[in-house]
Amino acid sequence: MTSIQPITEIQQTRVRKRSHDLIRQAATDLGETIPEIEIRFDLNGRSAGMYCSRIRQRWIRYNPYLFAKYFEDNLEYTVPHEVAHYLADILFGHRKIAPHGEEWQAMMKLLGYEPLTTHRFNLEGVPVRKQRRHLYRCGCRNHLLSTTRHNRIQRDQRRHYVCKSCGEVLSYVKEDNQHANL
Repeated sequence: MTSIQPITEIQQTRVRKRSHDLIRQAATDLGETIPEIEIRFDLNGRSAGMYCSRIRQRWIRYNPYLFAKYFEDNLEYTVPHEVAHYLADILFGHRKIAPHGEEWQAMMKLLGYEPLTTHRFNLEGVPVRKQRRHLYRCGCRNHLLSTTRHNRIQRDQRRHYVCKSCGEVLSYVKEDNQHANL
């Protein structure tokens, strides 16, 4: 299996230009002043793009490997998808709307696109991050939770997860006991 190389600087320039052109188009169509946004090419994993907003900062992240493998498809669809998230946030506030709700869908239509939400790209050759799994138990079996879910529980951002089979709350099996009785 050959590994994919990330997009070139020239391709990154095209993606930035496309993103900013769509923002300018929407601003003109809406009669609004919409600032340009920082574009990064630092996304890894299975997602082609991601809109981010943290404490008055906004940026769009693109996956340079998926863009390299499917450049034209991503330029045509992923870029407007992420720009639509940005526009919906600017106009409606992202904390007040569903991620792919009617506001985002309206922005996609404004940009001239059908509001579809996911891609079905073949990820062969694309570096994909794999999360460590953490052992949890319920009354009927063992469960392996992702690091993301495990960390949410540890930081009290999520109280617990429940087994769909028996309905019991999952309990964490400490590191030193994880390999016993698997």
